[in-house]
Amino acid sequence: MKNLRLKSARAAKDLSQQALADAVGVSRQTINAIEKGDYNPTIRLCIAICKVLDRTLDELFWEETE
Repeated sequence: MKNLRLKSARAAKDLSQQALADAVGVSRQTINAIEKGDYNPTIRLCIAICKVLDRTLDELFWEETE
């Protein structure tokens, strides 16, 4: 499942995938894979991303159940 919330939060901070990747210590390809839904990040990486983007885990990574 694509993570459009992560992509929009990153864009709202005017950060490129590379800039976010540098801030959290991963490759740009990792951020791209998370946004595309091809990679399930560790909780440690999720927390690092949330800190950089000033968002909560729920805001960026919680999947709504219907």
